[in-house]
Amino acid sequence: MKKAVVVAFAVIAASIVATAAHGGPKVAVASQSVSCSSTLQIAMVTPITGAAGFLGTEQLSWAKYAVSTLAPQMGLKIQLLQGDTPVEQGAAPALTLAQKYAADPKLVGIIGPSTSGDAEASAQTYFHAGIAQISPSATDTPLTYTVNGKRLGTPAFFRDVPANNVEGPTIAAYIANTLKAKNVVVFDFQEPYSQGLAASISSYLTSHGVNVTRLSAPNTTTDYSSYVTKVPGNTNVVVFPTQQPPAAQTFAEQLVEQGKSAVVFGGDGADAPAQFKYPGGYVANFAPDISGIPSDAGIVAGWKKANPTMTLGSFGPPTYGAVQIMLNAIKIACAQGKGTLKSRADVFHNVKKVTIKNWILGGTFKWSTKTNDPLNGHFYIFKIQSNGSYKLVN
Repeated sequence: MKKAVVVAFAVIAASIVATAAHGGPKVAVASQSVSCSSTLQIAMVTPITGAAGFLGTEQLSWAKYAVSTLAPQMGLKIQLLQGDTPVEQGAAPALTLAQKYAADPKLVGIIGPSTSGDAEASAQTYFHAGIAQISPSATDTPLTYTVNGKRLGTPAFFRDVPANNVEGPTIAAYIANTLKAKNVVVFDFQEPYSQGLAASISSYLTSHGVNVTRLSAPNTTTDYSSYVTKVPGNTNVVVFPTQQPPAAQTFAEQLVEQGKSAVVFGGDGADAPAQFKYPGGYVANFAPDISGIPSDAGIVAGWKKANPTMTLGSFGPPTYGAVQIMLNAIKIACAQGKGTLKSRADVFHNVKKVTIKNWILGGTFKWSTKTNDPLNGHFYIFKIQSNGSYKLVN
């Protein structure tokens, strides 16, 4: 087994990243071909344990369901691997997994990584191995856009949800125009997702005449009482773009303990009704409640039957969609190769050819012609009700 891994790494190492005529990198790939009649592997890279384990557990359940139901319909044999990337450990686990998966010639696609920091840390490793990535939740804008002269993703990185440059203005416009807030505190948690989202929200609010105070806390913080003291008494809204919903709940409770009445507004990372449920708060997410989409009735029923103890959330459906796109890209590549994947890059080069009718999030899924993002993607805003449930308000 060790010998096989060493050989695989040697093949990858022997591949050279060439420079195209226009100055952009070409993907370096192993030349070993794989039969499409064999069992191919894709991996779900997500935080299964740790404070964001709720996210990974939900995503993994939907990835398993998608593979088990869709792959046979397409005539594919797919094994789903799972890679755990606890958010508290930073990007190191994601990079270790990327190196492991790059060495496995049967591994032809990655669903994830789920968090922006992990996606940014591992993108080059997957790209050089010719492996397509489709993230169902990494929203940091520079993953697919050039920001300040830098792009942190690669041509092999895709996502089926919109970026922070959509989420930020959506949240900020709601705060300024609907909530009519005049004084807003915006947090970041010293990692890419929250930093990018906080910057986008702050910029919009400031340009629209809202007074913004910025605060920053480590993402390992568990007691926010000292930060609550820094929130001005006239604050209307606190934007809290954490990836750990219990932290948003703690912060909201500690605000009240100190006699402050600001509304807590979480980003998509705080969307977890069982964990962030303080009445009057808000969250934004890239997915609606799909139980209200008639064409999803069969999918929802099948998933619930396979996962009877789980609750339908917002992170699972885009994961199902990401697997669906990946499997379609594999199918197209296999047809082109007449039953053989000559290179894993054959899959990544076909991802943007995929269009999905009756998309799980509603309508038809199409790719943007400008970036590796969904065409016309948008975010939804939910308000937390007195019983802790989420109600769509925008």
